[in-house]
Amino acid sequence: MTSNSNTLFPIFLKLSKLNVLIVGGGNVAAEKLHFLLKSSPDANVTVVATEISEAVSDLVKDQTHVRCTLEEYSKSWLNGIDIVVAATGDKKINKTVWSDAKKAKIIVNVADTPDLCDFYMGSIVTKGDLKLAISTNGKSPTFSRRFRELLESILPDTLPETLNNLNAIRKTLKGDFTEKVKSLNKLTELLVLENTKK
Repeated sequence: MTSNSNTLFPIFLKLSKLNVLIVGGGNVAAEKLHFLLKSSPDANVTVVATEISEAVSDLVKDQTHVRCTLEEYSKSWLNGIDIVVAATGDKKINKTVWSDAKKAKIIVNVADTPDLCDFYMGSIVTKGDLKLAISTNGKSPTFSRRFRELLESILPDTLPETLNNLNAIRKTLKGDFTEKVKSLNKLTELLVLENTKK
C-alpha cells in the first residue's frame, strides 16, 4: 500500500436506528442536512442552533424525524447521540463540539475541516436499491460530485427491476452458500457483458 492510498472504510449506516446531531443552522448546516435526508429520508436528526436559516427551515418543514431547537450548543446535547456534525461557521464553536464529541466517544464531522473529521460525507449515487458511495479522501468534493453525475447518467434506469429479478432468482437457488454464489456470479457476469456491449 502506498502512502497515497485512500484508507477510508466505507460503510452504509441505518440512520433511522441512530441519532444524528447537527450543530449549526446556516447554509453549511443546510447542505449537510440535505445530504443526509436525500440519502436517508427517515434519518433521526436534531438541529441545534441560535439561528435557523430559511434553507434549513425548508428542509425540515415536512419531516417527522427531524427537529430544530433554537438554543446555544452545550455538551448536554450529546446525550443519546451517535453521530455529530459541527457546521456552525464559527471555528471556535466547531472545535468545542469536536472536543466534546471525542471525549464522549461519538464520531464527528467538522464541516470544511478534514483534520477534525472521523468520517466524510462522500457523493452518493442511488438507483433503486443500488447505492454507490464516492470518496476522494477529502481532496476534491467537486470531483466526487461530477463523478456522481456521470454515474447517474450512464447507469440504466432498469437497474431497480434487475435487482428485484436477481433477488427473486436468489431465493429459488438450491444448494449451499458456495453453489449459490457461483450461480449468481455467472448470472451477473452475463448481465455486465450484455450491458458493456451496448
